Amino acid sequence: MISKLDSVLLTQKKFIFHYKNVRWARGRHETYLCFVVKRRIGPDSLSFDFGHLRNRSGCHVELLFLRHLGVLCPGLWGSSVTGARMCYSVTWFCSWSPCSECAKHLSHFLSQTPNLRLRIFVSRLYFCDNEDSQEREGLRTLKRAGVQISVMTYKDYFYCWQTFVARRQRRFKAWDGLQENSVRLVRKLNQILQPYETEDLRDCFTLLGL
Repeated sequence: MISKLDSVLLTQKKFIFHYKNVRWARGRHETYLCFVVKRRIGPDSLSFDFGHLRNRSGCHVELLFLRHLGVLCPGLWGSSVTGARMCYSVTWFCSWSPCSECAKHLSHFLSQTPNLRLRIFVSRLYFCDNEDSQEREGLRTLKRAGVQISVMTYKDYFYCWQTFVARRQRRFKAWDGLQENSVRLVRKLNQILQPYETEDLRDCFTLLGL
């Protein structure tokens, strides 16, 4: 089963503008979220829903997605007949990583919904340059809540192009710097999510006199 929350796919121009993983993302004030929702409905079949959202009326797109869960994930909080909860796997492809407040809301929500598994791929990191930023701590909060967070690479952009974009048979073409910027962002995200491991290594090197 395939359905879309938004009936219109992203235009090629809009996808490239908002998802381009440039170092200086000027003018990109909106966050786009492409999603895939999967649920096993039999031994050999899955339900498969997909679509995209963006910020609306001051509501961040991550919280906007949660408002639609009742439609996207029937039975998430238990069926009216048996009370059994359905299990869902949700994948997001976001143009920006979540802000600290959205991270808190998501972490709390997931703590109340153990039958929903969330994985987030991000094109760019939101306000994560400063080591003591709240956004960095927000990403660590999501990791502690069991969320898998990754930086988008070429194969993820290709998948989004094939799934969420009105491509008109046009093949996805990587922009200049896509690979280099992905590598840079992967390293930064790893440093953010593993600060304690890094500090432990530094302590070891200090003890060894290195």
